[in-house]
Amino acid sequence: MTKAPFVYDHGDEAKYTPLLAMYSLGHAFIPPPIHAGGLRYHGMAPTISQLINDGLITPKAVTQLDAYKAGVLFTRTEGIIPAPETNHALACLVDEAKKASEEGKERVILVNFSGHGLLDLGSYEKYFAGELTNFALPEEEIAKSEQIYKDYPKPELVKSFNDSTV
Repeated sequence: MTKAPFVYDHGDEAKYTPLLAMYSLGHAFIPPPIHAGGLRYHGMAPTISQLINDGLITPKAVTQLDAYKAGVLFTRTEGIIPAPETNHALACLVDEAKKASEEGKERVILVNFSGHGLLDLGSYEKYFAGELTNFALPEEEIAKSEQIYKDYPKPELVKSFNDSTV
């Protein structure tokens, strides 16, 4: 969502789905070997993509190490081991809480805790052993992956609501 363009693309590599308007790196994109398995997908759901286009949500990239740091903080605070995918949301939660504290503002911050990490303990072991690193997909790889849909029709950026009604 932070690197991919809004395009028509297939939701699966085999192209069984119809073309869907979404933020996508191309249905043949092979994700890097990071430890957030559920986040290793080429595109974003069309509904979420539309919410981004409508300005109702803003995507934010989080590094792998910052995500795990937030997950460890959450575990030590709440006693629940979050899944690596959840850690990305928790890193944003920590950032928003710090920002509110610095501004001296009280805020209600809602976060979606999408799952436990009991099946991901191996990745936590790697984090504590210093074996995980941050990874940024090179721009050349992004450009290469985007070639797959260059001949597809281009979706219109249409708002699903009138700004005056929000």
